[in-house]
Amino acid sequence: MRETTPATDASDGLEHIAWASIPEVAEALGLRDRDVRSLIADRSIVAVRRGGRAPVIPSAFVVEDPEGGTAVVPGLRGSVIQLTDAGFSDEEIVSWLFRANDELGSTPIQALTDLRTHAVRRSAQSLAF
Repeated sequence: MRETTPATDASDGLEHIAWASIPEVAEALGLRDRDVRSLIADRSIVAVRRGGRAPVIPSAFVVEDPEGGTAVVPGLRGSVIQLTDAGFSDEEIVSWLFRANDELGSTPIQALTDLRTHAVRRSAQSLAF
């Protein structure tokens, strides 16, 4: 998937993330744009507005699946819902997923990519209190 980086606000902590537009994610997943918008609506992925532009999605949310295709990172939806329930905004969710986490020894998105979903959820659980 081609990665784009729209104008950013350097103070939001998201400047190091590679971004993709909704059409780029749709192409990578073999879906229609409206299907990607449905993934956003059902919290399977998170999109944020960067610099007042159209919503973009972190490229790391789309990974190769075992069959050689592409898919959304396994376990992402449940983690996004858990963080939403804890009161996080979409920008805060993305920031948390890409910030180094001592408990995980990596970023939460990397841990999800490595199929360490339970460890990510355990780490996120403490954020709700």
